[in-house]
Amino acid sequence: MTASDSSSVTPDYTAAAGRSAPSPTAASADIARDAQQHQLPPHVPQPRGPGLLILGILGVIALSFVLLFVVVYVISGIGTDAFALGGVLAIVPLAVVFFAVRWIDRWEPEPRLAVIFAFLWGAGVAVLLALIIGAEIDNVINALGGPGPAYDFFSAAIQAPIVEEAGKALGILVIFWVARRHFDGPVDGLVYAAWIAGGFAFTENILYFGSELVSLDGSGSSILQMFLVRGLMSPFAHVMFTACTGIALGLAVRSRSNARAVGVFAVGLALAIALHALWNGALFFVNDFFGYYAIVQFPLFIVAIVIVVYLRRQEARMTFDRLAEYANAGWFNQDEVAVLATPAGRRQALAWAARNNKRAVMKVYIQEATRLAFARQRIITGRDQIGAIADEAVLLGAIVEARQALTGTPR
Repeated sequence: MTASDSSSVTPDYTAAAGRSAPSPTAASADIARDAQQHQLPPHVPQPRGPGLLILGILGVIALSFVLLFVVVYVISGIGTDAFALGGVLAIVPLAVVFFAVRWIDRWEPEPRLAVIFAFLWGAGVAVLLALIIGAEIDNVINALGGPGPAYDFFSAAIQAPIVEEAGKALGILVIFWVARRHFDGPVDGLVYAAWIAGGFAFTENILYFGSELVSLDGSGSSILQMFLVRGLMSPFAHVMFTACTGIALGLAVRSRSNARAVGVFAVGLALAIALHALWNGALFFVNDFFGYYAIVQFPLFIVAIVIVVYLRRQEARMTFDRLAEYANAGWFNQDEVAVLATPAGRRQALAWAARNNKRAVMKVYIQEATRLAFARQRIITGRDQIGAIADEAVLLGAIVEARQALTGTPR
């Protein structure tokens, strides 16, 4: 792109516009030449040091020990055989959640270390908190004369939703505090929440399935029914609950008002608790569970899918808009923006790269351009401006390197 057409109007290739991106081609020599004109000055900051990586590794190690403690506790309660069989059954809903979250997180993937941290928090810390607080509440109830007729309802519909959702929400907050540069909005919050909830549900399912196997009757119908309800009909139950908190925190981080951000997060947590209470509490009043599931829970799941699709499209639109700004400054041409910032364009770009044995380089180019768009968004919104500006400088250098690797032009 020449300087004369850098201010041209960016074509709208977003999903909402209904227009497909043009077939991608390798960046032309004049694009590389224009990028050369934007060479970074000698004082450009280097990529951030390994401090966050080391902190993440230490966190994962610590959470692994917590999970090991929880595993030992569960085994002591249900036995090794029931734990193993329950674990096999629990892998099924976990796999469903895994592939769904991978699809949600494809546009701008979160760091693997943060994802592992989230899963371990849910499977270990959140479960441990629920067990400890639950035991303390039981001690108080026993000291007051023992559980009454309303104890089961209180435990399932009030205590469990509040304690469990608060424990999972704490994990999302920890990730936000420690890895704020990787927490850009509601999709990121949703992804971290889903991994935490998936880990929590995995451990909880092992406990439920294992306990049922220990008390298994001759027919085995009870464990089959439990697997049908927990493993096949509601693998996303905990994900849906905790996603409310994650999405709310993702929206809160974009607010410049601390009071408003806290309010948005509190509303999200309250909604998560309410949905969890609805799921648990309805079992005490509904005679036909499958009818209730079809009328209430399944429509809620459909609404959740619509929200996820909408948030993903918003993420793609934001990427397109931010990269279009760089195109107007000469860092990309307009065709490149359409390729890098639309799903169809990315698929076509990766197909072209595969035919030319450059798929790995193209994936890096797409990833760095996407990260650049998100860094630009942090600059615009005034969040982490100093760090975002440093990231922007590093990423601009990275895209020049990636483009040169794609085109084969010397630096």
